[in-house]
Amino acid sequence: MSDFVSSESYEECQTTAEWLLSNTQVRPTVGIVCGSGLGGLAEMLKDPQVFKYSDIPNFPRSTVHGHAGQLVFGTLKGKPCVCMQGRFHLYEGYPIQKITLPMRVFKLMGVETIILTNAAGGLNQDYKVGDVMLIKDHINMPGFAGNNPLAGPNDERFGVRFPCMSDAYDRELRQLAHDVASELGYSDFLREGVYCVLGGPSFETIAECRMLNRMGADAVGMSTVHEVIVARHAGMRCFALSLISNRAVMDYDSQEKANHEEVLETGRQRAEQLEKMVSTIVARLENNNNNSF
Repeated sequence: MSDFVSSESYEECQTTAEWLLSNTQVRPTVGIVCGSGLGGLAEMLKDPQVFKYSDIPNFPRSTVHGHAGQLVFGTLKGKPCVCMQGRFHLYEGYPIQKITLPMRVFKLMGVETIILTNAAGGLNQDYKVGDVMLIKDHINMPGFAGNNPLAGPNDERFGVRFPCMSDAYDRELRQLAHDVASELGYSDFLREGVYCVLGGPSFETIAECRMLNRMGADAVGMSTVHEVIVARHAGMRCFALSLISNRAVMDYDSQEKANHEEVLETGRQRAEQLEKMVSTIVARLENNNNNSF
């Protein structure tokens, strides 16, 4: 752990951004983060240029099965994009500031909109495996214990000391997603709800699932929220969705057990539709609230 820095400085992020910009002609305005089993989104980019995380200055490395661990630049439906094929998590042992470093690098590269995907466990009893949940809000459990990516000295060049989070998930982008899902015939498996993040890597106990559900969480996972906090701090718009890859076990008589293979398999089954939905949303970003910048 000695080579990890606990706080990611503006200069460090700038060095990374400049290195990437000097090695690609793409000037991305959209950043996409691919969750477990959803790396296929990056395969949709035209004229892709790939950088392994291990080759990028200051970048951590993704150690999770199902995460490719590379940054892909290209165009999606004519929009210049950068795509994270694999993300970083608290349970990999990185400081929380290191996990979220890519968001700040994206900001310094000119990204205005971040689209995040993840695989999550369904807590809402109406949800089925394979449902897609638009995240309208989150519950940050590590944050309750003081583990927030914005802890420590604040650099005003990124954002204000106390950023608002009541509008973390862009309302207009959520409406656009509903419109797109309706056109594509996906409304029957589209949901909207609250995502709760935990540290992982162990899956939740039955008691924890029951508690989170009673607290108002519809889905639970181990990512996304830290990235959204940092992205919003830096003034980028956020849109996030969860693929409900397993149903959280809520009953002590149940024989079901959560496992990572189930998560990846669900991703494979629903991936094509998710890719179509996200690419259609990206295609329409220009006409949707572009005057807000």
